[in-house]
This record gives sequence, C-alpha cells and structure tokens, in this order.
Amino acid sequence: MGERIDKAIAALALTQHGYVTRQQLLDLGLGRRAIRYRVEAGSLIPVYAGVYAVGHLPLSYEARAHAAVLACGDHAVLSHGSAAALWGYVKGWPTRFEVIATYDRRRQGIRAHRTKTLTRRDIDRQRGVPVTSPARTVFDMTPRFNTDPKLRRFVNDARLTRTLNLSDLAELLNRHPRHPVTHRLTPFIATPAGPTRSELEDIFVDFARRYGLPEPVINTPMGRTEPDILFPEERVIVEIDSWRFHSDRASFESDRDKDAERLAAGIATVRVTEERLRASPDREAERLHAILRARRRAA
Repeated sequence: MGERIDKAIAALALTQHGYVTRQQLLDLGLGRRAIRYRVEAGSLIPVYAGVYAVGHLPLSYEARAHAAVLACGDHAVLSHGSAAALWGYVKGWPTRFEVIATYDRRRQGIRAHRTKTLTRRDIDRQRGVPVTSPARTVFDMTPRFNTDPKLRRFVNDARLTRTLNLSDLAELLNRHPRHPVTHRLTPFIATPAGPTRSELEDIFVDFARRYGLPEPVINTPMGRTEPDILFPEERVIVEIDSWRFHSDRASFESDRDKDAERLAAGIATVRVTEERLRASPDREAERLHAILRARRRAA
C-alpha cells in the first residue's frame, strides 16, 4: 500500500516540477500521520504551508515558481513580473514570486494579487507552470513602465519571443475598454508595425513619425538578411549604426558587403548613426526626405 502511494506521489510531483500539496497527498490516500512520518524521514520537504518538495529540493526558478503557485490554492497562476520572466519578456526574476490567487493566500516569499477580471482566456501554461497568458502578462505589467519608451521596449521584447499575439491583446483590451492600461496599449494594435529589436530602432521609429517620413517596415526578412528599417516603395534600407555594436573589422566588412549586394539588386542602403540621430535629427530628416524623393522620381 505504502509503495503504491509513494509511486503515485512521485508521478504527480513529476508533473509539477517536483512539488505536491498537502491536499493532493490526502486525496491520494496518505493520512496525516503518514505525511508527518515522511516529513521527518526527509522524503517530503516542507517549502510553503501545505506544499512539499518530493525527495529533493528543486532549485530552478521554474520549479520554485510552480511551488509558489501551488501554495496559493486552486486556480492560482503565476503573474506580473514572475510571468514576464517565465515568458522571457524580461531578464531576471523578481525577488518574490508573484501570483494571482482567487482568494487571500499570504505566503512568505510570495506576492499574491487579487483580481475579479481573470478569465480562462487569460490563463496559459509555460514550461508546465500555470501562468497568465502573454496578453494578460503584458496588460498586468504595463503600469510598471512609467514612460512610453520603456513600455514600447517591453512590448517589442515580448513580441520578439513570438508568444505575444496582437489579436489576443486586442481581444483583451476590448474586454477592458475603460481601463487606463487600454489607452496605453491601444497604439500597438492601431499601428501594428513589426517589433523593434533595440532602443535604437525605437528611436528611429519615433524620429520617422516626428519628421513625417513614410511609415517604415521594421525587421522584415530580405533573402538572407533582415534590415533594420525598410521603406518599401522607395526601395531604401536604413541601417542604424552605433560604435557599440560595430566596433570590429569583421562586422564592418560584413555590413559593407551586404550594402553592395543590395545595391546590385536595386536597393539603396543609408547608414544612420545613433550619434547623428541624437545630435542633428533635423539634418538627418532633411537628407532622408531628399533621398526618398529622389528614389520615388527614379522609380
């Protein structure tokens, strides 16, 4: 009997990153005295109130996050900064795991949130951990970015993982039309340009809008390459250079080789530096307008 239950416990723990709850142990037929005996023997290791590691203490962030979710009761899910870390939208995990719980569950080392708006559409699984969906994770994290550039970088980093779908985000915003977050996230739905990969590209997108340049296409595949910025009608590529990222001879030679290949195919490449964008944007805008006009006339 004991061996059969231990196998069932191990099998359940295997689906939950090595953890089980007290209620699950009771449901499997283990009595309270049997639980206490296994704790004293070291085969069950208390982690949170009512949550045990089975056999050993898993150390990965994903496993510990799963334990935090289990500690917050049925229907709890990883959320906010912890969800963003699990999806890969931010680097590093918060000092305390964040969880949305359906009722008040305060646990040391866990930051529990309460909400009445979480639906099944807002819940997903990533690496086996119950977690808020990509769209809901972005929604919950938005108030933490106090400037639009910081929010744009976060949303673009989320899109670059290919887990955040703008249609899912639009559906979520439609359910919360009066929420302050909706106002801040709507521009990403209204003008769904390709996700930028860096702060430099964000700067250029703002620059293009401010100076009335045509709407650029961001990071679109072209053969074996993926240029930073493309003006498709004029067949002009803009590459944004910075000495920080192009300070070796190999990258210098590679960039010039790509420029020549594109020019042979009838596509002009204009290289704009970070320093010029910041120091003399008026001059850069005037020059780019002239280049684009000349390309349109030639076409």
